[in-house]
Amino acid sequence: ENSKSVSRHRIQAQVTFEEYYVHMLLKQFDKMMILKRISHCSRFTRCVSSTPVERNLDFGLERSKMTGAQIQEVMQLPPLRRARPFSVEFQPFSFGVPPTDERYSIDEIRFRSKSKGLLEVVHDMDALAQYSPSTWRRLFDERSGSTVWPFGSGVWSKLEWVLPGMDSKDVVSLFEGNSNLFWVERFGKELGMSDVWVKQCGNSHTGSFKDLGMTVLVSQVKRLIRKRVKNANGLEIQAVGCASTGDTSAALAAYCAAASIPAIVFLPANKISIPQLIQPIANNAVVISIDTDFDGCMGIIKQVVEEYPIYLANSMNPLRLEGQKTVSIELAQQFDWKVPDWIIVPGGNLGNVYALYKGFRMMMDLGLTERMPRLVCAQTHAANPLYRAFMKPGGLAVLENFEPMVAQHTSASAIRIGDPISYNRAREAIIKTNGIVEEATEEEIMEACARGDRTGMFNCPHTGTALAALIKLRERGVIGKNDRTVVISTAHGLKFPDFKVAYHEQTLEDLGTRFKNPPISVKANVGAVVDAIRSRISCL
Repeated sequence: ENSKSVSRHRIQAQVTFEEYYVHMLLKQFDKMMILKRISHCSRFTRCVSSTPVERNLDFGLERSKMTGAQIQEVMQLPPLRRARPFSVEFQPFSFGVPPTDERYSIDEIRFRSKSKGLLEVVHDMDALAQYSPSTWRRLFDERSGSTVWPFGSGVWSKLEWVLPGMDSKDVVSLFEGNSNLFWVERFGKELGMSDVWVKQCGNSHTGSFKDLGMTVLVSQVKRLIRKRVKNANGLEIQAVGCASTGDTSAALAAYCAAASIPAIVFLPANKISIPQLIQPIANNAVVISIDTDFDGCMGIIKQVVEEYPIYLANSMNPLRLEGQKTVSIELAQQFDWKVPDWIIVPGGNLGNVYALYKGFRMMMDLGLTERMPRLVCAQTHAANPLYRAFMKPGGLAVLENFEPMVAQHTSASAIRIGDPISYNRAREAIIKTNGIVEEATEEEIMEACARGDRTGMFNCPHTGTALAALIKLRERGVIGKNDRTVVISTAHGLKFPDFKVAYHEQTLEDLGTRFKNPPISVKANVGAVVDAIRSRISCL
């Protein structure tokens, strides 16, 4: 009876994943065993209230009895009768400008609209809406952490929401994503808060969140090369290039190396850390050090890709944002499909602010979540064009409030950008979420980093910028003591050792060092060692 019932469901216009999953299991196990599991297992009856860990553990028991082909089948959406296929295309970014009828294939090599504006990857939301919210939640949960290619990636586990036409043989993945969500209990208590978290996006292959977008972009390039797609000059792609403040170049070099595609990176001379510089060198990229800042490098790369068969990898290309938006979906998963109150993200070129917004917006539009979080973009005082516009009369609603600036020296070198490409994207994200833009001085960044490190974190200066924004907004009462707040950590602290050494050795001019912890040098005898310990731990 159950088998017939499921068969009847399958010929209807829509089939839920739960019914399809039970139907598949009925083929493999005794009917009474299945009924027993349904009656006792919260996976089937209380999916939303059980945790992702519980659901995955339960699935693991069933998966151990399946063949590889059966596991692969579970990782796919159930078939629909007369289903509308998923599709994506490039369209001009339309916030604040008149809409147009421009449409471009995702396989077309194009980085700007006819009016030289930004492009956006637009999904057929009606096609995605053919499946229920519970179906999507279940599918994403089952794929999470899988060894089935390519769904073990935190990005490609959401393939249908990223690039649905992507063939798995074109995917270039280093199993990015699925990053730790760290409850910073002690740090939160110091701020009088109980629900503060850090999303460790820097715990990735190249040590930054840029991996999330680069897997999408390089996979698409591999696809275009295989299909021998030509650019506007009639030339097939020969390499991928980017301007970078350090993290983008590292990610591009690694993913291109994995795909056997030449990579070219333009770096501002003497403005990135040694670990950031050595990464693309080690991965055999062509590294060009240019006597200018990031904005100057960006101007050069835009000219180069127009004339030569080099594919642009900067976030002006919207493909990267499709991977970065999966952080929002991961956060919802990790909170059992509940949305935080606040998301605080460092902002430089500002693409990541919009990517997070886009991920949350897609989930809400498709019914997986019920509301949007408020976004906070945290900028360094040395490069804060979005903050300056936000603080002017009319704020971000007035497009003319934006003025490019010459970025000054800052330890947060990856966000040292005075003319961000994604300014208009960030405007939409902040306005549509009733968000805030905050800035942090160099001293505030240093102190926030060190303060966080003392509670168990190990922060890069960009994460320090976001932590400083949290401290300031909490002190002003903007963020409440019970608000669930997530700070996006964009890179690993090990990529930026120099600024930590300078802070703790007190070699920074005119900057406070309240939380300094320099090493103590002593002679090789027990008495001197004990005295040194007691100078720091007085109760001994």
